[in-house]
Amino acid sequence: MDAAPTFLSFAASDAAPLSIRAKAAVFADQASRALLQQLERIAPSTMPVLVIGETGTGKELIARHIHQLSGRQGPFVAVNCGAISEQLAESELFGHEAGAFTGAVARREGWFEAAHHGTLFLDEIGDLPLALQVKLLRVLQEGEVVRVGARKPIPVDVRLLAATNVDLADAVAAGHFRLDLLYRLNIAQLRLPPLRERRGDILPLVDYFIGRYSQRLQQTPPHLSDGAAQALSDYGWPGNIRELENVVHFALLVASGGEIRAEHLKLAGAPTRAASPSGSHLQAPLAGGHAQTPLLAGGHVQAPPLAAVGQQLRTLFAAGQPGLFNELERLILNEAYRHSGYNQVRAAALLGISRNVLRTLLKRHGMLRDSEPAWRGDAVAA
Repeated sequence: MDAAPTFLSFAASDAAPLSIRAKAAVFADQASRALLQQLERIAPSTMPVLVIGETGTGKELIARHIHQLSGRQGPFVAVNCGAISEQLAESELFGHEAGAFTGAVARREGWFEAAHHGTLFLDEIGDLPLALQVKLLRVLQEGEVVRVGARKPIPVDVRLLAATNVDLADAVAAGHFRLDLLYRLNIAQLRLPPLRERRGDILPLVDYFIGRYSQRLQQTPPHLSDGAAQALSDYGWPGNIRELENVVHFALLVASGGEIRAEHLKLAGAPTRAASPSGSHLQAPLAGGHAQTPLLAGGHVQAPPLAAVGQQLRTLFAAGQPGLFNELERLILNEAYRHSGYNQVRAAALLGISRNVLRTLLKRHGMLRDSEPAWRGDAVAA
């Protein structure tokens, strides 16, 4: 008999309701169990760990679990690098002395000192400014920090965990990330599969969220119909666990008669499970969440969208068009931004990059003014 799945969740005080991060994770699927075994082998060491995965897959939960299993006596400190002001990033990480800069009225320790004898988790590590990457590398090598405005180094004993939803190798090639820092961080790597690649986790998570929100709503947990269970299992979950949580919460609000049926599920696209010779999943979802291959008149198969794009690229290569990469980057940004209703968070999620990276690219191509506030268009629909 299979062992009961392992659940991870945030404490109530840590689970910000408007966060796009996953607030629960489960290890029921075979892929998840393999990840848990790898995690348990890595956790007791002191080596840095790089956690790779899409937004909403539970990277911070994985980091917290590593800390809990590590035996370290200090605190777990989580920092979102994408949310730190570039002007204050050095002070945030390494601290500052009184009078070090305008507004520094008192001495303050940074996140490294706060995590002494514990674990520091740097989420969205790819958003860290290049100048700060150099200083982070020195801290990792020397085991000491220097506060802004100070000269005396302060020893720190910190186990560093980092996470990203972008390909850091691509970031290195683009000049946005230091190769030596990547080597230093990537000693141990954990890839957290998206929910569509660990179907066995879906229904246990659904049961967990039904129980959690039923308790909040002070109602008896409803039954999940077979049709609803099938729809949930077949859906592609582009928003991963966070999207699943929202879908379950909404279903509980609209369901009646003590049962959640398929029509109660607010799913953004069509199912993405596809038959394969092995009898298992999955065909990657295409734009809009659809996995089917469109047909032309007469029943001829139309080339999938990416293949069609590749064909057009080969035509452009043959034409020798100058500045092609810049034009393509601008085109992709413009189309994603318009498709998302000029919402920066949605556009960034659509492209699989952070909002900070999106803003940098938009400014580079003149699509965003420097004076435009960072929060413009960032309201996220549940």
